[in-house]
Amino acid sequence: MKNFATADLIDIAPDTPSCETDFKSYGLRTRFCGRIRTVQCRSDNGLVKQLANTASDGEVLVVDGGGLRYSALMGDMIAEAAARNGWAGAVIYGVIRDSDAIGRMDFGVKALGTNPRKSAKDGRGATDTAVAFGGVVFTPGAWLYSDEDGILVAEQPFQAA
Repeated sequence: MKNFATADLIDIAPDTPSCETDFKSYGLRTRFCGRIRTVQCRSDNGLVKQLANTASDGEVLVVDGGGLRYSALMGDMIAEAAARNGWAGAVIYGVIRDSDAIGRMDFGVKALGTNPRKSAKDGRGATDTAVAFGGVVFTPGAWLYSDEDGILVAEQPFQAA
């Protein structure tokens, strides 16, 4: 389902959780959706890199960096790997770097902002656990819909109209 609008989807299902965090959009793909995979980490993008380098059938990587802005959790090399491996996009509750290069990729990224500082690469954190921010719980396997208006999370996929 590529031609959707979150405003239309929430009109159909008004109880759908809507993320209250005001993200900035990066990448050429301003609309993306897919099943959720998660990483929970703080100033360490080792697990983000690991997942981005695995094959995906259009999933969305949700990274809970605790809203920290100290160092970037995604840069152009990780975004490029994720796009190449079939990921639909990423939502980063933290910051990214290399925003100009990511802005030229056919990949969707939402993040709080940017910081050129590299993060640690120790692989500390957790993958595929429920994470929460912006008033929404992002559960692995649930469906995420992201466009210019925001982010929705649904237990089941919306059916094409």
